[in-house]
Order: sequence, then structure tokens, then C-alpha cells
Amino acid sequence: MQGADDVGRDLDAAQVSAALVLDRAWVTSMQTRWRELMDLAVWGEVTMTRLGAAPRLRKRLLELGERLKSLSAARTWIPHPREQLKSALAAAMGVRETLAAVSGMLSELVPGTDAARLQAEFHALAVLAEQELPALENSWAQLLDGQVDS
Repeated sequence: MQGADDVGRDLDAAQVSAALVLDRAWVTSMQTRWRELMDLAVWGEVTMTRLGAAPRLRKRLLELGERLKSLSAARTWIPHPREQLKSALAAAMGVRETLAAVSGMLSELVPGTDAARLQAEFHALAVLAEQELPALENSWAQLLDGQVDS
């Protein structure tokens, strides 16, 4: 019976490295969308129904940027291919969790021009993330499960 360490050694390091390469155009598009979203959240006329909710929204949006950066970060510093894949999956899960948290907070926006723009920018970023995340997560999970044909 193989232990966790044995399974990690059985993974093809080159195959894992190739699977962890993200589409640069996709990453750049998300980065651009996130910057536009942050600019609007910080400098726009964005008000919320509850006192203190706007700063919490900005913190969540900052967290989203950090999660997106983590998703796109190189994992070559992690010595074992299995751990690289687990790190990538955790980063993807973090992106999804933060997208869901921000989505829930948007219902507290007071209607107005910048509120509508903020919601539209966030929706565009979420749709963009969903264009690639499911396929990436499936690919990484299959590699971890050993279901990918060599």
C-alpha cells in the first residue's frame, strides 16, 4: 500500500509543472479587472446600508486580490509535486470563498451609479474567474487522484 509520500513521488513533476501554468492573458485580465474594482471601491461613491460595511467590503476586495495573486503564483519553491497541486487547489478554493463572501456583501450597497458599476465590475471578474477555474481544479484534482492517463 502506498503512503502519501509514495504517491507524491509517483506524480510526474513535468506533468504537474505543465498543469500549474496558467493562461497569462487570463491572469492579466483578472488582475486588470480587480484593479478597476479596487479603484471603484476606494475612490468611488460607494455607500452601504450598515455603518462600517464599506471598509469591510474594501478589505474583502483586497483579500480577493491576494487570493488571485496566490492562485497565479509560481509553486516551484514547493519541493513535492503533490504539495504543489494541493497548494493550487487551496488557492482556487480561497478565490471561490472570497468571491462568494464579496457577492453576499454587495446586497448591502445603497443603490446609485457607483454601486451599479461596482456590482457590474465584480460580476465581470467573477465570470472571468469561472471561465478557467473549473477546468483547472478538475485537472489538478485528477492529477492528485491519479486519474489522468500518462
